[in-house]
Amino acid sequence: MLSRIAFLATGILFIPLAVSAQSTTDELPDAPRLVAQAPPPAAAPAIPSASVPPATPSGPVLTRQQAEQLALKNNPHISVAGLIALAQKQVVRETRSAYYPTLNGELTGVAAEEGSRLSTGSLDASRLLNHAGAGITVTQLITDFGRTRNLVASSSFQSKASDQQAQATREDIVLATDFAFYQALEAQATLQVAKSTVNARQAVNDQVGALTASKLKSTLDQSFAQVNLSQAQLLNLNAQNQYDSAMASLNEVLGTTDDTQFNLVDDPSPPTPVATTAEGVIALALQQRPDLLALKLTHDADVRFARAQRDQLLPTISGLGVVGATPWDPNTTATTFFLEPWYGAAGVNVQIPIFNGFKFHSEAEEADLRAKASDEQSRGLIDRIVRDVRTAWLTMNTAQQRITVTTELLTEANTALDLADTRYRLGLSSIVELSQAQLQQTQAQIDQANARFEYEADLAALRFQSGSQP
Repeated sequence: MLSRIAFLATGILFIPLAVSAQSTTDELPDAPRLVAQAPPPAAAPAIPSASVPPATPSGPVLTRQQAEQLALKNNPHISVAGLIALAQKQVVRETRSAYYPTLNGELTGVAAEEGSRLSTGSLDASRLLNHAGAGITVTQLITDFGRTRNLVASSSFQSKASDQQAQATREDIVLATDFAFYQALEAQATLQVAKSTVNARQAVNDQVGALTASKLKSTLDQSFAQVNLSQAQLLNLNAQNQYDSAMASLNEVLGTTDDTQFNLVDDPSPPTPVATTAEGVIALALQQRPDLLALKLTHDADVRFARAQRDQLLPTISGLGVVGATPWDPNTTATTFFLEPWYGAAGVNVQIPIFNGFKFHSEAEEADLRAKASDEQSRGLIDRIVRDVRTAWLTMNTAQQRITVTTELLTEANTALDLADTRYRLGLSSIVELSQAQLQQTQAQIDQANARFEYEADLAALRFQSGSQP
């Protein structure tokens, strides 16, 4: 992406100026040759190279590992995934609560017409007496033939799936942080090249201006030098904008709204691939990718839930108990109805589903179909993982080869610039040749930086695809 910035200078320079130079060469005087009376060529200052190292950015130092730690600590997506995982653990407790008894306390006070003993609806005979009472009712599940057990297992698998999804979110944030870090590092390197280029072109422009004023160079050389300087300044503006945008993206993934201009420091040596072959990376991915593990756990949860839905067709056996007191005054007529001041009862209730419009059958069939669908989703994800790993492996290998090519290209561009500089100072070539060499060196520097950081970004993508992120 950033490598296209330098092409702007190349495209603008060699199209209009080549035509302009051809049409005005006959009208401009030839650049005078250096004669014996003139200062020797060695006295002329050398054309500065764009490879002069720029000043180090003044912001706080930030490495890739530090950026990942900050993102894992501050990024809100990490907190959201963690809270969802904790919430799912509470669902397990909610489902498991069916194993424990249910106790309810009750207080009742009734003022009624005692002569009436008939009622309808929810009023039974005891509620038609003047009395006050307090008691406790207990309900305990004895067995539902596996339904609660399968529901608990299903919610437990869902909780484990949420944990894996939280881990997948962590890996997503780490990958996004690595991409943002390398993009910002690439923008920082390009900005440094642009600043060095501006300094070098400014020095060339000053020198050519002095030579033109001394009648040692033509005004065409001065025009070329000024255009080169303007192109370098435009390159610097574009690189500065890319750098600011990359820093904004990096701050966002780090979970901050500050506009911190970090001094990014790359690793001394790029990390090694997680495996030596693509097949090895695929094997790792199928074992430890958290999104795949989460989907498999979700399928297990769906299977157990389908069993629980079928268990609705079986009876449910529960134990019931009640105990309480009904205080009364011996001087009142309440003694006619309440012989003792307490009451209690115990029993067993068996609930057998007979017919409910095939609701339980339909719910069981729905859950079974959803379990089969989640299994197919796992198969589809496996196919995508294999494809993504192979693609990431090929991309990483290509990026590694680009590092070698761009390094050789930069060496050749530096040599060509040195030769063009010498030839120009000796008056053996025009400034067009020097300008071409300068642009080629600038482009080679940007290409080398891009190749290095794109390779490291591709390594991060390969680590993500294998599930080996922190």
